[in-house]
Amino acid sequence: MAEQTEEQDRTEEPTQRKLDESIRKGDVPKSQELNTLFVLGGLALAILVLGKPVATDFMSGMKGFLMNAHQVPADAAGFYRIARQALLATLAALALPFLFLMIAGFAGGAVQNRLLWTVEPLQPKLQRISPLQGAKRLFGKEALVNFLKGLVKILIVGALASSILWSERFTLDLVAQMDAALIGAAVQSAAVKLLLGVLALFFFVAIADLLYQRFTWHRRQRMTRKELRDEFKQTEGNPEMKAKMRQTRIERVRRRMMAAVPEATVIVTNPTHYAVALKFEPGMQAPVCVAKGVDSLALRIRALAGEHDVPIIENPPLARALHASVDIDEEIPVEHYKAVAEVIGYVLRLRRYKA
Repeated sequence: MAEQTEEQDRTEEPTQRKLDESIRKGDVPKSQELNTLFVLGGLALAILVLGKPVATDFMSGMKGFLMNAHQVPADAAGFYRIARQALLATLAALALPFLFLMIAGFAGGAVQNRLLWTVEPLQPKLQRISPLQGAKRLFGKEALVNFLKGLVKILIVGALASSILWSERFTLDLVAQMDAALIGAAVQSAAVKLLLGVLALFFFVAIADLLYQRFTWHRRQRMTRKELRDEFKQTEGNPEMKAKMRQTRIERVRRRMMAAVPEATVIVTNPTHYAVALKFEPGMQAPVCVAKGVDSLALRIRALAGEHDVPIIENPPLARALHASVDIDEEIPVEHYKAVAEVIGYVLRLRRYKA
């Protein structure tokens, strides 16, 4: 009852922060059917590409062994040597197909979610060893859905495999009468037909299961109103977080201002308190404020302007008025056009004189 009540309380859509946190912990939507599809595809590809050469090599080895079977010593050392050679031949024959399957299994997981390295799922949790939680996992709604899904899948795949093998019954009946060189080709043909049929079926099963897994995962991430309020307090509503975000914004604006000072046309200052950096270029409708500051920040602006030979003009009334009426990257107000035009005109005349 408590679990049902908690599920009913989760009526709010999950925030992006909640989704990112779940992914970071390794809780991601994952379809096992899609992994199975890729593994079957890798198996079919391995049979098509490697089936004939692997079977030929294996049959050649077996032929050599059978032709010289009378020379095999009938003691423990001889038996050990033969067993070792047979094991190495089998491993060599299966190495490349096994590599195909490994790559296919890895690709099946990679196409569903981005690569993620986390140890969260491996950490011990008490609820994993709880008998009550174990019973819920075994007899819960999700377990019932998985059971029904597996049962339907077995029935459909079994019926499909039976129909494919039934159409090949006459060829398979003749396998015992075929030459050894033809057995591999016949078995490969039947296996490829069977795998392609199962792959075609599993493609639709995997797509449907992937959509279902993503839907259930998103629904599982839903939040209660209390969780939503708590998260809001931790981010936007937390005074400490708001102060930190505000400080970060101020630092970004300050760095951007200081980077724009060397490109300014003039610095209008009150000798001890205010500094406003203006930029004007041909084609601009009005000068733009690229930096401003008071006290220590004004000192830094003046010092940086001096390092880059930006003209510094002392005009206390204009500096105070501009600092109060214009923000960064904004054009100056119309009422200050005349005063600023006089300052910029003086700077341009000074530049021409220096030139």
